[in-house]
Amino acid sequence: MSKRKVKTKMSPMQKKEAFMAYLFISPWIVGVLVLLLGPMIFSFITSFFDYNMIKMSFCGLDNYKRLFFVDTLAARSFKNTLWYACVNIPVVTVGGVIVATLLNRAVWGMRTFRTIYYLPSIMVGVGTYFLWMLILNPSNGLVNTILGFIGIQGPAWLSDPNWTKPSIIIMNVWGLGGQMLLYLARLQSIPQTYYEAASIDGAGRLTQFFKLTIPMLSPIIFYNLTIGIIGAFQVFQEGYVFSGDGTGNPAGSLLFYNLHVWNNAFKQYKTGYANAMSWCLFAFIMLLTLINRKISNKWVFEEE
Repeated sequence: MSKRKVKTKMSPMQKKEAFMAYLFISPWIVGVLVLLLGPMIFSFITSFFDYNMIKMSFCGLDNYKRLFFVDTLAARSFKNTLWYACVNIPVVTVGGVIVATLLNRAVWGMRTFRTIYYLPSIMVGVGTYFLWMLILNPSNGLVNTILGFIGIQGPAWLSDPNWTKPSIIIMNVWGLGGQMLLYLARLQSIPQTYYEAASIDGAGRLTQFFKLTIPMLSPIIFYNLTIGIIGAFQVFQEGYVFSGDGTGNPAGSLLFYNLHVWNNAFKQYKTGYANAMSWCLFAFIMLLTLINRKISNKWVFEEE
C-alpha cells in the first residue's frame, strides 16, 4: 500500500509565529531584492543595450564583441589583473602561513607581537594607500631611506611601471593580519599529541610542517585561496588611488580590469559596455571558483 502524505494545518499560534518571522526578515528580503538581485538583473539586461544612463537602444552582442575583439585596453587591463592575481595570491597565502607559524610559538611577549601584526589589517581604505605613497616615495620615503643605509639604490616604486604592482603586493603582505589570525586559530586547535606521535616516529620539524601542519591548515588555506581569487580579480582602489587620476598610469601598469570598467561606466558613460565587462568578469571568477572547489578534494584534508 502506498503511503499518503498527511498535510497538517498550521495552528493560529504557528501562523502568528511564521508571520512574525517573515516580518523580522522582511528588511533583509527587501534589501536583497532592491539592492542586490534587482540591480544584477538590470545590469545583465542592459549589457545587451547601448546604454549611457539616460538613453538605451538594443545592440545585441555588440558590447561583448567589442570586449573580445575591439577594445585593446580591455585585454591590457585583464593582463595586468591576471599578473597581479597570479603573484599576489601565492605570496599572501604563503606569507600568512609562515607568519602564523612563527607567531604560534610560546615565547614571552608573543601576544603583543600578534596584536601588532594584526593591527594593519584593520587599517583599510584610501588613507592606507596615501600612507604607502609616502612610505614608497622614491626620494624621501621610509623604504628607500632604509635601503640607502645598507647601500642599495631603491627603485621608483610607484613611478616605475615595473614596480607598481609589486608595490601593491608588498602593501598586501603588510596587511595580511586577517589571514594570519585564521591560520593561527587553526594552528592552536591542532592537538599536540599529533606532533608528539610524529616525533616518536622520527619526523623532524620540516617533515612535521609539510606532512602534518599544512594538511591540517588546508581547509583554511582553501577558504583564503577562494576569497583571495575573488578579491584579486576585483582589485580597483589601489589602481585608482596610486595612478592619481584613474588612468592606470604610469604607462598603464595600474590599469586593472575593474578600473577600466569604472572608466567606461562613469567617465565615458558607456554603461551598457561596462555591464558586459562586469558579467564576463563574474563568469570568469565563478569558473575559477568552481575549478578550485573541484580540485580541493585532492588536497584539502577534512577530519572525520
